[in-house]
Amino acid sequence: MPIDFDKARRAMVEQQVRPWEVLDPRVLDVLAAVNREDFVAPRHRKLAYADLALPLEHGEVMLKPVIEGRLLQALDLDEHEEVLEVGTGSGYLSTCLAHLARAVVSIDIHADFVDRARSRAEQMGLSNLRVAQADALEYEPQRQFDAVVVSGAVTTIPSRFREWLRPGGRLFVVRGQSPVMEAVLVTRTDEERWQEESLFETDIPYLHGAAPVARFVL
Repeated sequence: MPIDFDKARRAMVEQQVRPWEVLDPRVLDVLAAVNREDFVAPRHRKLAYADLALPLEHGEVMLKPVIEGRLLQALDLDEHEEVLEVGTGSGYLSTCLAHLARAVVSIDIHADFVDRARSRAEQMGLSNLRVAQADALEYEPQRQFDAVVVSGAVTTIPSRFREWLRPGGRLFVVRGQSPVMEAVLVTRTDEERWQEESLFETDIPYLHGAAPVARFVL
């Protein structure tokens, strides 16, 4: 039986995302407008709007809709801001960011993710979304951003992530050791100071190269 994706999309917004305290109308409108089913692997298309982290290639995942909604709301983007996304993945979150901000740069270490997201952005006419292949732990953007989104977890927040923010800029990142991790919003209050806000607990895969070092106990 064919799935009514429009109905499933509305149900995701009203029954999953909104009850998770995502009330920003701009965020809800974007989640209701972007066709999530076009970004998942074909074999998981029927699960596009389930409350699940869907698998991608290279052991990566597409974040749950509720996490995507909470992070978009926490960033509180406006149409004049510039965003850096670390971890393009499926390209779905990149697309949502591009609908909310003036310009988005998205980087991923996997070339196939980059190529796929770039192709979709061109097909959708998203001229404000630029996708590039890069390792986030070595990336040098030569500029700062109003917001930074890190879609993979880190054990501790690298100082370079904080430095990518302009004063007043916000960083969303998940840190800690699996299975108990903390999503935080880091705001750069001025050139030398940052403020952290704990948002919620979660557990997501680590960013490539950012997992904790294995310890051997005798």
